[in-house]
Amino acid sequence: MAVGTFRGGLPVEVTGFVGRSEELAEVGRLLERARLVTVVGAGGVGKTRVALRVARSVAARYPGGVCLVELSGLHDPELLPGTVGLALGLPEQSVRSQLETVLDYLRGRELLLVLDTCEHLVDACAMFADTVLREAPGVTVLATSRQPLDVPGEHTYPVPPLPVPEPYGASGGGSVEGSAVELFAQRAAAVCPGFQITAANHDQVLALCRRLDGIPLAIELATVRLRALSLDQLLDRLEDRFRLLAGGRRTALPRHQTLRTAIDWSHELCTPAERLLWARLSVFAGPFDLATAEHVCADDVLPRAEVMEPLIGLVDKSLVLRDGDGGQYRMLDTIREYGAENLAGFDDADALRGRHVDRHLAEVRFFDENFTDDAQADRYHALRGKHDGLRASLQYALALPGRQRDAAALAARLWGYWQISGLLTEGRYWLTKALDRFPEPCSERAELLTVRAYLTTFGSDPVAAAADLNEAIPMADALGDLRVGARARVYLHLVAVFGGDPDRAVALSAEAREKLAATGDVVGLSQLDTQDGHLYHMTGDHFRALDFCERGLRRLGAGSRERWIRGYLLYVSSVAHYRKGDHAAAAERARAALHCKFALGDRIGIAYCLETFVLLAVSTDRHARAAWLLGAADPLWERAGSRFSGTAAMNELHRSAETKVRASLPPGRYEELHSLGARTAIEQVVEAAINDADPPALVPSARAQETPTALDALTRREREVAALVAEGLSNREIAGRLFISKRTADAHVEHILSKLGISSRVLIAGLLEAARHR
Repeated sequence: MAVGTFRGGLPVEVTGFVGRSEELAEVGRLLERARLVTVVGAGGVGKTRVALRVARSVAARYPGGVCLVELSGLHDPELLPGTVGLALGLPEQSVRSQLETVLDYLRGRELLLVLDTCEHLVDACAMFADTVLREAPGVTVLATSRQPLDVPGEHTYPVPPLPVPEPYGASGGGSVEGSAVELFAQRAAAVCPGFQITAANHDQVLALCRRLDGIPLAIELATVRLRALSLDQLLDRLEDRFRLLAGGRRTALPRHQTLRTAIDWSHELCTPAERLLWARLSVFAGPFDLATAEHVCADDVLPRAEVMEPLIGLVDKSLVLRDGDGGQYRMLDTIREYGAENLAGFDDADALRGRHVDRHLAEVRFFDENFTDDAQADRYHALRGKHDGLRASLQYALALPGRQRDAAALAARLWGYWQISGLLTEGRYWLTKALDRFPEPCSERAELLTVRAYLTTFGSDPVAAAADLNEAIPMADALGDLRVGARARVYLHLVAVFGGDPDRAVALSAEAREKLAATGDVVGLSQLDTQDGHLYHMTGDHFRALDFCERGLRRLGAGSRERWIRGYLLYVSSVAHYRKGDHAAAAERARAALHCKFALGDRIGIAYCLETFVLLAVSTDRHARAAWLLGAADPLWERAGSRFSGTAAMNELHRSAETKVRASLPPGRYEELHSLGARTAIEQVVEAAINDADPPALVPSARAQETPTALDALTRREREVAALVAEGLSNREIAGRLFISKRTADAHVEHILSKLGISSRVLIAGLLEAARHR
């Protein structure tokens, strides 16, 4: 029997199918070894499309054919066997039950039975599938559901939302094939003939797809609105996504006609405890674990011991997603916002948000108070994984009555987190928001000013940093806050070091050390050791610089696994060794520093370390390696906002090395290698730097013509466009020359920049020039 000879034959696809190659292949493989496979996922994620596409592709395996049983319109579980029989084309019999009739038909046949949309009939579908597996050994069942059927022998496969690519120019970004963006383009073109994704609208489409979590249903509903709204208007109105994404196609299933009804469908299937927990979990803006969910969501109504069961239920219904094997859970934004709407109707919303603040504040304080111990890296990475949650706690603390001091403590005690992660601008943002709550002199204001000044110094604004510190120091002294007063002096010393004022730095160092000793602040003393080492190597007293570095390393302990301060002490030591001519010691310390910074994920620290490797490469005439390393470091510096926090002496050392490298390489070669470095994964860069290895692309010039270049990734048309860009033509002039639209020319240039891993049109000319010299 062929596919489609049942009444429940597979429907013809009327819209294009996007992506899902991995999902289709894996479900197909599961059907080879299992007789019950359930495709699970959130509402609107595309479970049915995946199942039907797989069923169509494997139909030849089943001599008895493929039968689709659509269950979304069925609400009485007792009618399930009759619905299956109807799909199989079986007549009703008054003397026998429909289940017996169906089983008699299925026995001895080899067919694939597709049960679509089982979640609202999960018990009935589970019993039916279990019976079929036992009574009809030739039948395979492929089900779709928002939760597993939980039948012995069942294999489940979760269908995730469609991926949303990174923006053009980002590492690995640019490709839209098989992504949410491709779906948007395809569906938008059906609604608005001629619609294309161009350089002008690409970022808007990316943002829209990301805001919709890559959920196919949400994207399809959004494109329908393009009949009346522009992309800008659509994006602006997504704050109220449930109201906006209504009025879907009249032919869609009722539960898919609007985004709200799709999620309402899931909500109706939840138990009261699951609905309550769903609403309460909406306070989490990012991943959470079971212990945190119990701490925040439990109360007298939902005791701590009873949180786990509804959480498991929400996971089973694909409303909460489990991230890997690390015990972390998360909600898609769309699901979370639905829960937040329900939470708004409860009286305990503020209490929940307050417990959210308490949980994160305890973690942040522990991280700060134990900053230099061996678990520093693990604790930092744990906080990094909760970044959205930290943001939410800061927002809640700032908004909740009586929690302003907690907001100040969160923002200030995250000083190390802001610095390590390179989030200097965001850190200053939250510190400033908290400062607005404390306009009068107090300990909170003094600490917030001190930490903001520290981040501002690394952001190359010494004047603003000094202004904050000059207010904070007398305030802390007047209040008797010795810890904040001592740290503020450490950071004022940093301003003097970076600003090239050695005499003032020496005086501030002595004053700060006296204050730090009184409080026993090991972190502050170790930071000051690093800063003094930096000061003396820049003034030419390399032996004294090394003495301070060794003092700081001893202070942390010989076997310390602290990474952040230790990494900077080793970095300063490497530069001091280099400047006094001991290149072997410089390389050894630079490798150790880079190990520390890479283990921690400190991108700014990695940039500092790579600069030492640049100096060492130049000193041995390995100019190609140096150009590549400079390219690898530059994106990291861009993230920091400035190179070496604007320190003149270090920038001069960098410029001298860069000038020598440019002069030593053939025309265009520096740009090519620099671009290659910028596009190389940071893991590969670190490995090559530590192992003193040249990446494979850095071959001797005699073989250069045999080596593929970034230009080889361009299509013929893109090479034409690149050549015209190199001639200095604008996109409009290129369009006229090639008889294409300006929008098409814009798109070509964006693709070229993305493929070459560069952000400037000027560099295209350099790469073409280098290719001509190969």
